[in-house]
Amino acid sequence: MSSRRLLKAGEAIREVVSMAIIRELRDPRVKNVTVIGVEVAPDMREAKILVSIMGSESQQATSLRGLKNSAGFLQSKIAERIDTRYTPKLTFVADEGVKKSLAVAQILEQLALEKSKREKGISDSTELSDSEELEDEELEDEELEDEELEDEELEDDDAEDDEFEDDEFEEEESQDLLLDGDVEDSAEQIAPPKTDDPLV
Repeated sequence: MSSRRLLKAGEAIREVVSMAIIRELRDPRVKNVTVIGVEVAPDMREAKILVSIMGSESQQATSLRGLKNSAGFLQSKIAERIDTRYTPKLTFVADEGVKKSLAVAQILEQLALEKSKREKGISDSTELSDSEELEDEELEDEELEDEELEDEELEDDDAEDDEFEDDEFEEEESQDLLLDGDVEDSAEQIAPPKTDDPLV
C-alpha cells in the first residue's frame, strides 16, 4: 500500500478510535486520554495508536492498561466504520512528545522568569549607582559652595581690615595736622610782637 493511502487509513482509524474512547468506552480507568496519531503497518494488519495521557505516572499506567483491555471493542468499531480487507490489531503506546513539550515549555518559562529577575536586578543596581553618583555630585556642589562662601567671608574680612587701616591712617594724619596747628599757635604766642620802636 502506498504511503499516501497508509496516511489516509491512519487518519481514519485515529478519528474512529478517538470518538469511540470519548463517547462509547465505559471503562472507568480510561481518563484524560487524547489520541495523537496512528502508525499503520504496510499490510494493514497492525496499527499503533499513540496516545497522550494527562495525570501522574500511576494514572497514566492505569489508563494505558484500560485501553489495552478495550482494544477488542475498539477494533470492532473500526471494522464497522472502515471498509478494509483486514481489521488492524491495535496496540496502544503512550506518546511522550506532549509531556516533553510541556516540560520544555516549563523550562523556557522558568528561564524567562530568571532572565527578567536578572534584568530587574541590573536595572536596580544601575539606579542605585545613579543615585550614588547624584549624591556624590550634590556633596561636591555643597563643598564647592562652602569653599566659595569661605572665600567670600575671607574677602570681606580683608576688606574690613583694609578699611580699618585706612581709618587709622586718616586719624593719625588728622592728629598730625592738629599737632602742627598747635605748634604754630604756640610759636605765635611765644614770639614777641613786632614794634616800630628801635629801643625795644
